[in-house]
Amino acid sequence: MIRRAALLLALAAPLSPQPVLAAPGEAPIVAWQYVVRAGDTFATIARRMGVTQKDLAAANALPYPWTVTPGQVLRRPDPPGAIRPPVQSTTQPTPVATPTATPSPKPKPSPSPKPPRRPAPPPRPMPSPRPVPEPIPAHAREADAPRLAWPTSGAVVGRYGVPVKGRPNNGMDLAAFAGMTVHAAAAGRVVFAGTEPERFGQLIVIDHGNGWATAYAYLGAISVREGQQVTARQTIARIGKSGEAAAPTLHFEVRRNNVPRDPYAYLPVRL
Repeated sequence: MIRRAALLLALAAPLSPQPVLAAPGEAPIVAWQYVVRAGDTFATIARRMGVTQKDLAAANALPYPWTVTPGQVLRRPDPPGAIRPPVQSTTQPTPVATPTATPSPKPKPSPSPKPPRRPAPPPRPMPSPRPVPEPIPAHAREADAPRLAWPTSGAVVGRYGVPVKGRPNNGMDLAAFAGMTVHAAAAGRVVFAGTEPERFGQLIVIDHGNGWATAYAYLGAISVREGQQVTARQTIARIGKSGEAAAPTLHFEVRRNNVPRDPYAYLPVRL
């Protein structure tokens, strides 16, 4: 009876505080924490850790009878005299604001000096006037008038109807070089070749028929005679400055029945 009572008391008493080593074939637990798996018991976990159940229960604040469930995390008890390093807090420390130096204001760029104002350009001279086109004849060309050619080259310096020295101009004046040739404006017969002492100096008059005639004055030299038949564009004289001409000039007239006509109506347009 005494031995039986002692056995019952031993079974009812708490587990021995002495650690029990892991049984052969059991993997020891060396980590500081262990997650309970299916099939684990509190006793096997303590045995695998090499600690007593009482120490394991105290380390994890577990009440008796020390039941565990899968997924529960058990903490290994500290060995006697061991100092566990403090657990670092997962919260980040509040950063202390470091006073930053106030940036100094940037110097304002000094305005660049304005370039000197350019002086106003001098006024441009007026362009020289373009040559005046040939004027419209004072009257239309008659149908029976002869076809005339220009008697010589040169600029027109006097026009029909524009007074010259207070007298009306009955033809046109052409400035030319001395010695240039003068041609018959059309075919005809020379009716005068000589000197006209009052105004025209050396003068030639050619009759073209039907009352039409042409006159050539201020000549320098005459190369035809009265009564001579001439052809169109035939040389009849040379430019000079006889009569009232002050420079080498040809005075040219067109007449019908001795009435002056504007030569522009009978001469071709010059380009």
